Amino acid sequence: MAHDPGCETSHSDRPRFEVADILRAHGQAYLESHPTAPEQRAVMRAIECCRTSALGGHLDVCDSCDYQLPSYNSCRDRHCPKCQALAQALWLEGRRDRILPTHYFHVVFTLPSELRPLALRNRSIVYESLFQAASATLRDLARDPRRLGAQLGFTAVLHTWTRDLRFHPHLHCIVTGGGLSDDGQRWVSTRRKLLFPVKVLGRLFRAKLVAALTRSYHEQRLELPESLASPRAFARLRKTLLAKNWMVYAKRPFAGAEQVYSYLGRYTHRVGISNRRILSVTDSCVTLATRGGATATMTPHEFIRRFLNHVLPKMFRKIRHYGLLASSNARTKLLIARQLLNPLPSPKPQHECASDRDWMERFLRLTGVDLRVCPSCQRGRLIRFKIPRPLPLNAAVRPPPC
Repeated sequence: MAHDPGCETSHSDRPRFEVADILRAHGQAYLESHPTAPEQRAVMRAIECCRTSALGGHLDVCDSCDYQLPSYNSCRDRHCPKCQALAQALWLEGRRDRILPTHYFHVVFTLPSELRPLALRNRSIVYESLFQAASATLRDLARDPRRLGAQLGFTAVLHTWTRDLRFHPHLHCIVTGGGLSDDGQRWVSTRRKLLFPVKVLGRLFRAKLVAALTRSYHEQRLELPESLASPRAFARLRKTLLAKNWMVYAKRPFAGAEQVYSYLGRYTHRVGISNRRILSVTDSCVTLATRGGATATMTPHEFIRRFLNHVLPKMFRKIRHYGLLASSNARTKLLIARQLLNPLPSPKPQHECASDRDWMERFLRLTGVDLRVCPSCQRGRLIRFKIPRPLPLNAAVRPPPC
């Protein structure tokens, strides 16, 4: 198993409580009393084993002093709150050369509360419909010659949670403030403070998402909750959805490409909860920090239930790129748009250097931190010895020794 440099933190920097601690203490009892999907059980097991002896690891020994530090391997699961730092840094590094020198907008498309019970039973279908409806909304409005008459570029990231881990599916879209004209000869810019009217965005998004779910219903692809089992009940839901105003939230525009680059990192590889937001854990309750100094308290089983609600379907892509930012346009239309926006030669994209022989050299290039230097004496070099995996994955696990 490849090592994750995210585990190269000192023990004093570790959060006091972790999601893994809650799963180890209460996960088995939860599984015995609650139905769970195979992918949810796999995520629970991965997080429990993450950076424990069950996955093996290594021992770093300084060649100049007596410093020794054992570290265990990471699970690399995308739902693990301890395994996203390096993946995020590498992803952002790879996307840097696709950011255009223009202003950007942040648009949020939210699934109405009436559809959440349906989404819990049909995650893949509903999430896919959410991506399709949001992307088609932005694409069609941009193509409309009365509004922009151009092709936008945007990245959409799926989030399914609130600060207290309730189920709340929504898409964060980072959208270019303009697009490439159909003839590819000019850049058509939006106004600095307005992409499209939010009411127009909401109405078109509503129509497209309801139409997509209605097609899935008629094709009998949906697993329906009891409240929607009859055709009449689904018709009532459809009527309710079409009568409701869907408010698409558009945040203030970004100042420039560099701000977009730093902002993207907040959304691309975030999981439902970070370990640092877990304030206390007892046998009867878990307390989380939410927003503005507020907290939320729940039982351990309720915490696990909410956490597992955000496990994505297997192989589901939560980050997608459209228009000018799509992979098919990266070497064609995107380059034309960049040249129109900035005729001066742009710096060569920074890709992985040939000298990046292992992850530590890459980590040094990305962060400026040399993990091969002894953190105790600051002179010696760390020599790494492999700790083999001593236990099968279904055996008891233990955290790294302090």
